[in-house]
Formats: sequence, structure tokens, C-alpha cells
Amino acid sequence: MIDTAAFGNRIRTLRMEHGLSQQQLADKMYVTRYTVMRWESGEHVPDITVLSRLAEFLEVETYELLDTMNSADAPPVMIVVDDEMVILRGFVHILEDTLPNTEVYGFQNAKEALSFAKSNRIDVAFLDIELTGESGLSLGKELSEHNPRINIIFLTGHSEYAMEALEMHVSGYLMKPLTPRKIMNEIAHLRFPVNSLRSLSGEKHESETIS
Repeated sequence: MIDTAAFGNRIRTLRMEHGLSQQQLADKMYVTRYTVMRWESGEHVPDITVLSRLAEFLEVETYELLDTMNSADAPPVMIVVDDEMVILRGFVHILEDTLPNTEVYGFQNAKEALSFAKSNRIDVAFLDIELTGESGLSLGKELSEHNPRINIIFLTGHSEYAMEALEMHVSGYLMKPLTPRKIMNEIAHLRFPVNSLRSLSGEKHESETIS
């Protein structure tokens, strides 16, 4: 559910902090004062392109404005990136079973994942390190540049990447095969805690693993 009122209040607060009138902000954005009024009243939310320009003028990151639109009961959003279709499907299913009431999106390549990240809030990203065409480490850096508060958890069957992952200050490093218990342990220790996941962090499950 989109909390347009919270978004409007945030825009109004930022505008006033910058000492701008509604007309001055409208002039900077090349829109009418009526448009700014609608934003601040919560009647209308701009699309991602306009939102990015608005964030630039108000000197905040785009993801911060996106976050204000998510109500307190909005479900956590997670992505899984793995170029092996069977593993990707399996991990999406295990997340669905282990973390109900979360939105999970799977991608087989970095390009699709980055495109999704540009217009959507992502709380947790599970990334296979050895992707075709681009490493998960590079993808993790790109996602973090776009949203510094995203939780990156790497997935791999190899331990030699652990040091490089730690240097990135990621939220976790999961060794395959994956189990619900391993997943819940990482969720309980996210670098950037997600309120709606905290109530689940104490639950431990065991089921089939994904190799």
C-alpha cells in the first residue's frame, strides 16, 4: 500500500528546509504550482523519472523518497539473482515458505535485476556470486550505489569470495546448499534491519535444501 500522505509531508518538509515556496520548486521542476500542491497533499505521486529529478533538487536520494511511500505494514521486498533456473526457482520457493508475507522477485541476469532496482524499493538482495556475464560482486556494488541501505546477501558454493564480500560490508554470505535455518540466521543479522522482518527473525525452520 502506498502512503501518499507520508510522501506529501516529506516533500513539504524538504521544500521548506530549502527555503523554497511551492512556486519556486515548481519553477525548478518545470511544472505548475498546482502540480506541487497535489504532490504535497498526497493527491498525486510523480513517476520515477520526475521523482529522480525531485530528489536531486531536494538533495536526497531517490530511494529515500520511495521509502516514504511505503506504509508501515508494507511487505518486505526481496530479489534473488541466479543464472541457473532450477536453483532460482527453488530458492524463490524456499523464501516463500520460510518468509511468508514478503514479495520475492527472481532474475537470471544482472541487467534485469538492476532495471527492477531503479524503480522499486528492495530490502534484501540474494545474489549468486558466479553469474554469467557479470559477477554477483559487481552487481552487489551497483545495487548498493543505487540504494546504500539495501541488504546484500551473497550465495555461493565457494568460500574463496568471503574476504572480498566482507570488504563490501554486506549483510551476509550464504554457502550452498541453502536451508531455511541458514536464511533465517542471515535475516536476523541484517546490516540494515527491516522492521517487518524482525518478528520472523526468531523462527527457525528446516526443510529440503537447494544444492
